[in-house]
Amino acid sequence: MKALFLAGEWQEGRGPAGRSFFPADGSLNTEFSTASTEDVAEAISKANQAWQLPGWRNSLPMERARVLYRVADLIERDASRLAALQTRDNGKPLSETRGLVMSAAATARYTAASLETLDAELTNPRSRDLLTMSVYEPLGVVAAITPWNSPIASEMQKLAPALAAGNSVVLKPAELTSLAALELAKLFEEAGLPKGLLSVLPGKGSVVGDAMVKHPLVKKISFTGGTATGRQLAHIAAERLIGTSLELGGKSPTIVLDDADVDIAVNGVIYGIFSSAGQACIAGSRLFVHASLYDSFVQRLVEKAAQLRVGHPEHEGTQIGPLIDEKHLQSVDAYVQQAVAEGGEVLLGGQRLEQGELAKGSYYAPTIIAGLSNQANVCQEEIFGPVLVVILFENDEQLLVEANDSVYGLAAGIWTENYRRAWQLARALDVGTVWINTYKKFSISTPFGGFKESGVGREKGRLSILSYMQQKSIYIGLSDKPDPWCDV
Repeated sequence: MKALFLAGEWQEGRGPAGRSFFPADGSLNTEFSTASTEDVAEAISKANQAWQLPGWRNSLPMERARVLYRVADLIERDASRLAALQTRDNGKPLSETRGLVMSAAATARYTAASLETLDAELTNPRSRDLLTMSVYEPLGVVAAITPWNSPIASEMQKLAPALAAGNSVVLKPAELTSLAALELAKLFEEAGLPKGLLSVLPGKGSVVGDAMVKHPLVKKISFTGGTATGRQLAHIAAERLIGTSLELGGKSPTIVLDDADVDIAVNGVIYGIFSSAGQACIAGSRLFVHASLYDSFVQRLVEKAAQLRVGHPEHEGTQIGPLIDEKHLQSVDAYVQQAVAEGGEVLLGGQRLEQGELAKGSYYAPTIIAGLSNQANVCQEEIFGPVLVVILFENDEQLLVEANDSVYGLAAGIWTENYRRAWQLARALDVGTVWINTYKKFSISTPFGGFKESGVGREKGRLSILSYMQQKSIYIGLSDKPDPWCDV
């Protein structure tokens, strides 16, 4: 059984055994230790001691950066093994997990470079007798909770800036996909991260996650996952007056205007919803197509999506792998059946796939549904699967009303050859990220997060390190004369 990583020590957890299953056939990958509430308390106590030691808290930025540079190199060294491990853990095709592994390495390296170039600020002088400046201090212990759909990339987006800022981190990976986080712990250990600064505690969110976020020594909650859980965490953080970073759900609109390059738009829409089998918070799951090209565009969309290669995630050439597990497949299928009951027409897919080796796993066909209004449940609720709903629109005014008519505001895509129009729509959409003539492309240097119920705060970007710090103002008196207020 794989041990957990508690404050720099590999040991058996006091929780029940966890299990990792291969979504392609349901076989057992391995068993691993999970944490108990006692393990959580111990990890946080040791983390609180570790971040305050001069060796880390007072280390120079370049010294903390050196650890992250080494981690990036180690991830690249082990890239093939890490990608294969993540494919076994969550069923994503190797083509995707390779990209996620390299994204994790890039995040570590970019954060290290950003750390070395972040400067304290001399603020604008308002008196000749005062020197004023703004500096940043670490928060302390950070509780990080990550999802099952993109483990290694999501985990590094929290670990790198939090550790760079001088904090310690207690990480709870998703219960279904804990293996990549445990491997990352090994790499941080090999890179020379001081003992106690990192713990990786697999387990149930209701046990491990709950104990972490309620612990009085935790000073920030960083969470990626569902909106319902994010809302609960926000309440806990509000009661405790601590900060949060919440990257939550989405129901992202993709928009094809009447002057779009159809070839580019078809490919972009398909990639935006069907890559990762739709198991992505930013999946472009609501497609708005202008009336003038609706029929022809939808026909081409269906024809091309029908050619996607659904298959075993370890086979080269597979574009869509299985869903994470049988329970999730049943949830996705229930939404499709509900859409049909509401009057939707299934143009493609709409059922699980069971041909040959696919019968062993949780595979669902790429699905396209038409004939529903934006008010249908399937257009309002996050499905987190390969299900696209197509909606016709007549003009930009109607489009904006319907595209923004959602509790979510994570992302959107626009296809058009008119960049002035694209800019105006991009500014009017209530979302945190807009792609124009592309979709689901990321840059570690560009902040990411959502509006409305899609989250609070931003990850990525040069200033992400500061989100794990607290600002302090320092005034230095320059006058060589006593303060005249005391004169009598």
